[in-house]
Amino acid sequence: MQTLAHFGDGGPGPWILFFPVIWALVIGGGIALLRRTVWRGRRGPWRPAAEENSPITVLGHRFASGEIDEDEYWRRLSVLDEQFGRTGKGGAT
Repeated sequence: MQTLAHFGDGGPGPWILFFPVIWALVIGGGIALLRRTVWRGRRGPWRPAAEENSPITVLGHRFASGEIDEDEYWRRLSVLDEQFGRTGKGGAT
């Protein structure tokens, strides 16, 4: 029985396995690239994740856990918005 596409008769021999391996690597690399960028949803290389220790994130966690009430949350958020240069609700800069 002759294997690898008639290796003894001048066929490609073990090189016949080279192209499926290359295609598997190309497809795997494409899927990995898509998972790291496009399929991540809102976060991609053009939109970094919010910092976990940013003041606004910490304020949101405190409000969500009930440490501060709604009035306190909005008061502190307006101060942080002014400090970090973000625009307020409906306001234009």
